[in-house]
Amino acid sequence: MSWLLDYFDIRRSDGIWALLLLAMTIGLPLTLSNDYYLNVLVLIFLYAGMASAWNILGGMAGQFSLGHTAFFGTGAYTSTLLYNYLGVSPWLGLLAGGALSMVFAVIIAYPAFRMRGVFFAMATLAFGEAIRILLVYSRKFVDMPYGLSINWQPGFGRMIFEERSSYALLAGAFLIIVTVIAYGMSRSYLGAYLRAIRDSEEAAVASGIPMRRYKMIALLVSAFFTSAGGTLLAQYVLYIEPSTVFSMAFSVDLPLMGLLGGLGTVAGPILGAIIALPLRDILLDLFGSAAAGLHLVIYGVMLMVIVIVLPEGLIGGVKSLARKLRRGRSSKASPDASKRKGS
Repeated sequence: MSWLLDYFDIRRSDGIWALLLLAMTIGLPLTLSNDYYLNVLVLIFLYAGMASAWNILGGMAGQFSLGHTAFFGTGAYTSTLLYNYLGVSPWLGLLAGGALSMVFAVIIAYPAFRMRGVFFAMATLAFGEAIRILLVYSRKFVDMPYGLSINWQPGFGRMIFEERSSYALLAGAFLIIVTVIAYGMSRSYLGAYLRAIRDSEEAAVASGIPMRRYKMIALLVSAFFTSAGGTLLAQYVLYIEPSTVFSMAFSVDLPLMGLLGGLGTVAGPILGAIIALPLRDILLDLFGSAAAGLHLVIYGVMLMVIVIVLPEGLIGGVKSLARKLRRGRSSKASPDASKRKGS
């Protein structure tokens, strides 16, 4: 087994994470039978995959986007419109939505990449909101209902399944694909260039890194897979409307999951999704009937506390704790060593 890890340059800890991911994405859908838990599992897999896609741009490259709802909504609407009006399979609609989202990514890249920090975040946020407004306004000229329903006709070609476990397996496959790509990028020269850009754009340019090219690559990959997640979620819920698929809350959820787990790490967005989505549902059950929006207030405060206590996310916190434990062991061992030398 060790030769295989060496051949692919995979650390043993990475192999353990990979086995855990496979056990979660394949084992859980096949063992769970409760529809509620399967629904939560589908949403966790989909959001974890999209948060990982966001993390390629926002975590690895340091471009903190708040406009990924534009790509998510584009994927959902493209596949749904093609399926409802032209009978095109959602599998092809997924590719078409991803291609259109990449076109939008190129359009937004040239003005947005001239900005940094909060200005870049605001520019991407405005772009996502502009797409939603244009879609709603276009209904004056196009005969299209506000909400689009997808007829429930199970079939693999229609990406509609009778059993919820099939959706969980599909969402798990999506998560695995995005994770493998994110891992490959992080371990390649591309990941090194993106991290250099994140740490210091001036130093990256001075080192000869074509900054715009690699930021564009990160944006295109991130946009495509976020769009694919939009298609998968649309085929799961079988209903979309502008206020949901172009929601500003979605643009906040993805960065939040990355922050919770650890920005720039491969496992961070997955851990963030595993924590954030169930936590929101639990708070909704506990406090949703007490006052409108109370569960969201509590949810936001709890997440703020977690981010403040663990500024580098859960993975960063675990690594920091491990370093402290190693220092403690070495400091305890050093007096014993000095005594032995003295004796």
